Amino acid sequence: MASLDKYRSYMSKEEIENTNWISGPPNYDLVNELFEQGRTNIWAVGSIEEKVQRLAKTFEMELVHKANPDEYKTVDANKCSISVNGRKPLSFQEKKQIGGGYNMFLQTSLPKNLQIYVPAEETTESSKKLFTSTFLRGFALEVLEVYSGPPKIVYKFRHWGFMEGPFKEHAPTGQKVELFGIAILEVDENEKIVKVEYFFDRGEFLAGFLKGEVLNEQASKMGTSCPFMS
Repeated sequence: MASLDKYRSYMSKEEIENTNWISGPPNYDLVNELFEQGRTNIWAVGSIEEKVQRLAKTFEMELVHKANPDEYKTVDANKCSISVNGRKPLSFQEKKQIGGGYNMFLQTSLPKNLQIYVPAEETTESSKKLFTSTFLRGFALEVLEVYSGPPKIVYKFRHWGFMEGPFKEHAPTGQKVELFGIAILEVDENEKIVKVEYFFDRGEFLAGFLKGEVLNEQASKMGTSCPFMS
């Protein structure tokens, strides 16, 4: 079945209609345009880089938008664990318990008074609202290099977006915020992901939001009330 999205699999009309979505099927038009404008490589269809990039984007789509892990096509949800920067691997149920993907990715040992983003104070809903109202066109992903193929896929990635909305008490700057890192995906004989490891500099990423001037409390609350964007 042909996917209706150029860069993600399992998004045919039939698959979209038969999937349980958290907030309805996602629309990637804006972030795909951002990706095409800002990517550093155009990988040939069928190349290892293009295949890994498609896998990474599809996995991210399922992780963020699908309500039922049993409907994931890229991953064995019953076996898969995810770890970030060498921390304890988490099951999908444990990820849900700590408030979803943003909270998992942004765990830190810093004292609370030094944290711009405090995972313990965020929920799945509040974190999604925060980042989608900051990155109004989304947070694009590209694969920069692939160091090894399956069954253990190792690749370098880049995420980027523009701070076009406020982040907490910091005003929007319109500037690019980037994140570079390494990912390791282990896949089984059915090419389903069973283990994921991410390594990146959390502090370097969050530092990009500190460039905006500090808003007063009322303006900050108004700014972060933007509606959720898929």
